[in-house]
Amino acid sequence: MGKFQWLEAVLPLGIIAGMLCVMGYAQYFIHKSAHGRPKHIGNDVWDVAMERRDKKLMETGN
Repeated sequence: MGKFQWLEAVLPLGIIAGMLCVMGYAQYFIHKSAHGRPKHIGNDVWDVAMERRDKKLMETGN
């Protein structure tokens, strides 16, 4: 009986780890479906300004 005591802890930890993975994938999928592209991790003010500039340049055709 003492050999399988670790099994009691592995099952709940596996369920928790699996649910964390499901939640992370759900956030990725929802963001991708809403915006059409994966989320850019670590976006700061500079990145946002460059995206606006690029979008403006593409719209004007330069």
